[in-house]
Amino acid sequence: MERLQKVLAKAGIASRRKSEELIKAGRVKVNGEVVTRLGTKVDPVADKIEVDGKPVPAGEPKIYIMLNKPRGYVTTVSDPQGRNTVMDLVKDVPQRIYPVGRLDYDTEGLLLLTNDGDLAYALTHPRHEVEKTYLALVQGHPGEKALERLRSGVLLEDGWTSPAKVRLLRREKGNTWLEIKIHEGRNRQVRRMCDAVGHRVLRLKRTAVADLYLGNLRVGRYRSLTTKEIRKLKEIEKKVLDKS
Repeated sequence: MERLQKVLAKAGIASRRKSEELIKAGRVKVNGEVVTRLGTKVDPVADKIEVDGKPVPAGEPKIYIMLNKPRGYVTTVSDPQGRNTVMDLVKDVPQRIYPVGRLDYDTEGLLLLTNDGDLAYALTHPRHEVEKTYLALVQGHPGEKALERLRSGVLLEDGWTSPAKVRLLRREKGNTWLEIKIHEGRNRQVRRMCDAVGHRVLRLKRTAVADLYLGNLRVGRYRSLTTKEIRKLKEIEKKVLDKS
């Protein structure tokens, strides 16, 4: 027997956190009865589990995909405004997958998509401190004082940021390329941090999540993760879930 939210996550319905929200919202049935209590134990083989009236498949193979997200796409499964979503770029993947975390509309780069709810939970929960690496083209030439503010933590409207790892890469035509590493996942965080020190972000690209690197994957293209890459991510997942 396993907890219902874990079964939903393993089946690729949503992350564990989102699965909990589905349960609390009364959208999940077990053997024809609505279940809203978190932690309810079920047998994923013997019990009939439904979400929004659709049966939850048991034993769906796990899919792990890296996408080089272009600018101009939202990181959601669907968009009420009719904008392009990252799912438009992986239409030929037969399994139901979903994005792990988010990149904003104007940000490009590495985005992981999967149906592995436990892994998604491990990589996105704020307290797990999984490092993300960005390349940021900022307006102007940040001085050492501005860089040190980023490294020490910046006060934003939702509180102080944790210290970031910041490296000046090069200057060009009145602008500067920075490498910024953070382990938080606040909305538009890198952009807001740079705004706070007086250097607006002109272009932003995520190049790594933990030990997973974008490399030379072309913009708008995706590929399956290698066995070695999956193993490294599962090591992170194990450490996180052991602490949970």
